[in-house]
Amino acid sequence: MTFLGAAGALAGRPLIAALQTRGVRTDAPQPRPSPNAPDPNFPSGLKGPQITGPDKKAIDRQNQKEIKEDVTKLYEMAADLKDQVDKTDATSTLSLSVVKKAQQIEKLAKQIKDRAKG
Repeated sequence: MTFLGAAGALAGRPLIAALQTRGVRTDAPQPRPSPNAPDPNFPSGLKGPQITGPDKKAIDRQNQKEIKEDVTKLYEMAADLKDQVDKTDATSTLSLSVVKKAQQIEKLAKQIKDRAKG
């Protein structure tokens, strides 16, 4: 009886080992490289001309020029508003044109501020 138990244990050992390794794959698929990844076989710097963005200095110069023009326009509009307010009677209410002019000045000042921020 002992002999049969020992023979059964020895015979069952390869079967248990086979069942344990059945879930493990040794030929797992290899990951594919991304199509957007740089080509490792191509030397760096030789992929043709680098794409450059717009000229930052030219944009800054153009932006500065537009800011100066807008500030000049803002100054003229503020002077016109001042003249209109000076002409109105202090006891009367402000006209609708004065309020609209003030709104235009406010809008232009906000545009200048946003352009100056970048």
